[in-house]
Amino acid sequence: MRYFGCIFGRMNFQNELIKWYHQHKRALPWRESTDAYVIWLSEIILQQTRVEQGLPYFYRFLESFPTVGDFAAATENQVLKLWQGLGYYSRGRNMLFTAREVMEKHGGQFPVAYAELVLLKGIGAYTAAAISSFSNNEEKAVLDGNVFRVLARYFGIDKPINSTEGKKIFSQLAQDLIIGQPAAVYNQAIMEFGALQCKPKSPLCASCPLITGCYAFQHQKIDVLPAKLKKTKVRQRWFNYFVAKDEDQLLVKQRVAGDIWQQLYDFPLVETGAPPQINDPEFIASIQKMFGSQAKIQSIAQKKHLLTHQIIYVHFFALENYMINFKLYPALKSVSLAEFHQLPHPKVIEEFTARYLT
Repeated sequence: MRYFGCIFGRMNFQNELIKWYHQHKRALPWRESTDAYVIWLSEIILQQTRVEQGLPYFYRFLESFPTVGDFAAATENQVLKLWQGLGYYSRGRNMLFTAREVMEKHGGQFPVAYAELVLLKGIGAYTAAAISSFSNNEEKAVLDGNVFRVLARYFGIDKPINSTEGKKIFSQLAQDLIIGQPAAVYNQAIMEFGALQCKPKSPLCASCPLITGCYAFQHQKIDVLPAKLKKTKVRQRWFNYFVAKDEDQLLVKQRVAGDIWQQLYDFPLVETGAPPQINDPEFIASIQKMFGSQAKIQSIAQKKHLLTHQIIYVHFFALENYMINFKLYPALKSVSLAEFHQLPHPKVIEEFTARYLT
């Protein structure tokens, strides 16, 4: 490692980044604003989401809730419906909580100081640094995947970015580098550089203004840095959904706390520990226990749905000749198709609905 560098080397690094940014930055709507509320919207929506995917969500949220007061007055279902498809639904719920907290504790004025921002629900060190620097030019360095990658490669830091020691090293270096810089511009520059120039795969080294000082390029470690600890084991699950449609009515349930997709709506579900065999007596018994001895099913569609630490194998079945004892299954309820379309759903349910239940 040589991350300590020399003062001149660091100044050249910062100057080149900012110069590159002014020439190559994308025109993004939140970059035209210093409104902390607008910046907060963009940052939460873009967490682990590509700009191209997040941009339509940003516009929809800003149109529906032009101010933090409008957001605070929303219902959870309204927020989750707008959030639908982004995943990590707890972030949508946290946003509603935060908007209401801003109204109650900050008089409807979204904070711009890092120390106040980091106390709000759903706002961690990165988001607080982004909002405070972009809205208030506070010298707080952002650390996201793009920044980790640029720093690791240029300064030759081989400590895993997801280790305790690695986080301390990167955090200190990032903060050292922003001191004396135009914070809003510098933070945007290093993130944009990582997104467009110093990409995870096939970085544009030939046209890189930092190539002469880049440790990873000089030592053939582009594909090695940044280093990461091994990921946690991915869990596999099998969700068998039963689509019970009777004319204009549909059986649905709201998912509860303690599992994925909390408070979103899906269909009656039987989860199995392996891919189900339709004629398997145990599988049939589990269906008939819930839907009656005369219940019959027919396969409609299958889908592999990827989450961060889970793979969900989803199988949709049409359900016929069923009977439901709602006292035994109080979570189930019957709604009209029009009502169902207004409810927030997991992405996999929304995609199925758009194709089969329009």
